[in-house]
This record gives sequence, structure tokens and C-alpha cells, in this order.
Amino acid sequence: MSTALFLLSSSVYMLIPVLPVWLLETEHFNTLQTGVAMAVFAIGLFLPGCFCNYLVQRFRRNKVCVISIFLMTLCLGTLYYLHGISSQYVEARIILLQRLLLGATYGLAQMVLASTLIIDASESFRRTEANHSSAWFARMALSLGPMMGIVLFNYMGFDAVLLASMISALASAALIMTVVIPFRTPDENVRVMSCDRFLLKPGFMLLLNLLLISTAVGMLLSLGLSERFYAMMMVGFLLALLAQRFVFRDAELKSEVITGLILLVAAILMIYARPLPVVWYIAPALTGLGVGICCSRFLLFFVKLSRHCQRGTSQSTFMLGWESGLALGVGLGYICFDDADMLLLAVLVLMAAALLMYHFYTHSWFLDHKNR
Repeated sequence: MSTALFLLSSSVYMLIPVLPVWLLETEHFNTLQTGVAMAVFAIGLFLPGCFCNYLVQRFRRNKVCVISIFLMTLCLGTLYYLHGISSQYVEARIILLQRLLLGATYGLAQMVLASTLIIDASESFRRTEANHSSAWFARMALSLGPMMGIVLFNYMGFDAVLLASMISALASAALIMTVVIPFRTPDENVRVMSCDRFLLKPGFMLLLNLLLISTAVGMLLSLGLSERFYAMMMVGFLLALLAQRFVFRDAELKSEVITGLILLVAAILMIYARPLPVVWYIAPALTGLGVGICCSRFLLFFVKLSRHCQRGTSQSTFMLGWESGLALGVGLGYICFDDADMLLLAVLVLMAAALLMYHFYTHSWFLDHKNR
């Protein structure tokens, strides 16, 4: 299941660095159209959420996930077809619709997989560990997915990226189909629309704080970074795993997020200064380290904020906050900023705002409202 989540996330993350390039250089979109196309993905993520609980209660939950992935692959195949029509340019509204539907199908597949299937496949006393571990697989995809996308794009073209994205999604569905998920009798009087398995309403402050961080990271990824940057981000993710195991094991609860945000601010300042080539090795590693530390702790905060029957809802809320912020940040990077230095200053402001918000309000708010 964790590997399936990694492949599913990779299939979407592959497009982050290369889809805007294709839209700008091949389809001759302007920066506004390109940014909106990237950002509308965030809206699509929320569209199926209120129906998620009804779908997994009324139908076999693994089939709901697999069908969602098949529909997602169809959306990617549509983009592959549009790319193959070299004799005419693609209309912006078609790309916007494709991105919206891709976000909706990806969001539903992620919600069912992370908030239902992984939980159902785990023993009750190990579900927090399962949530934490599977989230790391998805996080690793943020470095490996774009890195693969850039390499394929540079050496084989955009069509190779789309094929790899579709293969990755289908491989995810194949892995899910190999896992036996026991049938559960649906609850009585299930409402068609609800916030169950969708949004954890008591977690609004955590969601807002997470959105500030993920939007800033998304804006950073809109800079057109190299595959080396994403490779060094992976180094940072591995360091974050070690830090959680040995550095923060007995540390104060507040220290992880504060440290992670400080590392992210330091990385942005280094990129902004850019005095030496070594910066492009250290800064992305610090970015991965900061993101890994922050996101791991925010995920556990969402779990601890939920009641016993809301674990799945907490997972979906975290996923929506992270994924929508990334998409929105990439879109804003193209819409609002022509100058890289101005974009980095905006990222720095968002990171500083997230740090101040967490330090002076969110952490104490969480301690007052947690249920576990």
C-alpha cells in the first residue's frame, strides 16, 4: 500500500517541473494561463471529498480507489493525446478542464488509499505507525517524481514523461488489487455528502498553518529547478528520517516544527544570496530536511487532534492541505512573479509567517484541543 501511494504521488509530481515548460514553449501559453492551469489542480482535489465517505461505504473501497486511478490515468492519456496533435495548439480551457479532473481523480484516490485502505490493512495498535510510514513514501515522491520527470523530458521528450506517469499510476492500481481488503458492512443512514473522510473541521488552524508552508514550497518549485536540486532534496529527506530517530526522539514537542521552519528559511536565504555553487547542494538538502521534519509532525498533530473514528478524516485533511498548497504555490509562482528574487522574497515572507503563527498561536491551540 505504501509503495502504491509512492507510485500514485510520483505520477502527479512528475508533471510539476515539466508541464509548465510544455505549456509555455510548445503550446505558447502565457504565464497567467500556465499558472492558472497548475493552480486549478488544487480546486479539483476538493471536489470529490464530500462524497468520499458515501462511496467507500456503499461500494468496495479498494474498487473505488482503483477506478479513481484508472480515471486519473485516462486524464493523463488525454494530455498525451493532446500533445500528439502537433498540427494545432491546444485551447487553454481544455487544459484547465483536464487539470481540474486530474486533481479530482487524484484527490479521491489519495483519500481512499491513505484514509481508508492503509488504515484497514493495519492492526489497530499500529495504525499511527502505518500512517506515518506511508506518508514518508508519498513525501519521497516529491523528490524522485520531479527528478525522473526532468530527466525523461530532457532526453526523451514530454511524451515519455506522460507515458511514465501513466505507467506509474497503473502500477499503483495493480499493487492495490493484490491486497485483500475485507468487506465491511456499510453504516446505516450514510449521507451522500458529508465531511467524514474529507475535512477535519476542528483542525482548521493546523490546516491553515500547513497551507502557508506547502504554498511556499510550491512557489519554490515553480522556479524551474534542476534534477540535482531534487536529488539533494532526497538527501534532506533521508537526513530528516535520521533526525526524527536520533535527534528529536526525546525533544520538546514544539522543537520539530520550529527547527524545520528555521531550516526552510535558511535554505531560502541561501538560494536568494547564491554566492557559491555549493549553495545548490546545501540549500535543497536543507529544504528536504525542513519539509520532512515539519510535515511528519503536522501529520501526527492531525491524528492527535482527531477522535477515535476520525483517523481517516485527519489523513485526508493533511493530504488536502499539503497537495493543494503545492499546486496553488506552483500556480502563484507563474501568475504573480516574473522575477526570481521577488518570488524568493515572497516565499521567505510565507515561511516567516508560518513560523510566527506556529510559535505564537498554533502550538498552544493544538495543546488545548488535542484528543489523544
